[in-house]
Amino acid sequence: MFAIDRRILARIEPVTKRVLIVDPNPHAARLLNDIVKALGARDIIIEVDEERAMKAAAALEPGIVFTERTGPGLAGESLSRRIRRSDMDCRRAPIIMVTAEATATTILGARDAGVHEFLRKPFTSGDLFKRVENVALKPRDWIEAVGYVGPDRRRFNSGEYTGPAKRRGDRAASGAAAVEAAKDQAMRILASALDQFDHDPMQAVRAIREQAATLKTIAMKVSDTRLVVAVGALEVSLASGPGTKETLSAPIGALLAMHQAQPMKKAG
Repeated sequence: MFAIDRRILARIEPVTKRVLIVDPNPHAARLLNDIVKALGARDIIIEVDEERAMKAAAALEPGIVFTERTGPGLAGESLSRRIRRSDMDCRRAPIIMVTAEATATTILGARDAGVHEFLRKPFTSGDLFKRVENVALKPRDWIEAVGYVGPDRRRFNSGEYTGPAKRRGDRAASGAAAVEAAKDQAMRILASALDQFDHDPMQAVRAIREQAATLKTIAMKVSDTRLVVAVGALEVSLASGPGTKETLSAPIGALLAMHQAQPMKKAG
């Protein structure tokens, strides 16, 4: 194990304090266990399949999850999606997929399932630490949509990724441009959530609540009174009951009319 600056260990401690490892291979799981212990992990649970991993996640509420992609009773992408769409506190915890199957298809599949990072076996302690440091110290925006729930896929930064370079539009914006980009994305997710409401009502409502909170923050920040009022109408509809497509269509429609946003097929 290479030497790590104690100051960095202290900064990543909130993430590494509680760790869930999901791997049916005992040798691989033991290696991960030893490395994360050296990174300061205090509570570590090792599970071998998806169902046991979900129960362990609920009990431990890990700060980070490491999962193999496949195994008996285990599909890492499915596990990631289930965690992301759960009500557990750890639903936003970084997930790192650790597997020997490092193809473009598997890497992009992991990204689209809500995985933060991808690590190919065999790996060194340094490789793993680099991934942990990245997810702990460089947080990505959270996308709460219907078709996708997880960290901003445009910021996916796996060392294994060999696809095309990031688009110019994916570079982080700042100032007024960043505010406008956040507002535009929230509006687009609202449109998408309403469009896909019948497919997954519970996640649609959760996505709408998240975007309402985002838009309210933006409205207050830029002192946009019209936006404050429009978001307030949506919040009233959300607070008055479980939320249905019928009750939410009008306030969302008003917001979209203000922004002239078009529904998007994918968010994040």
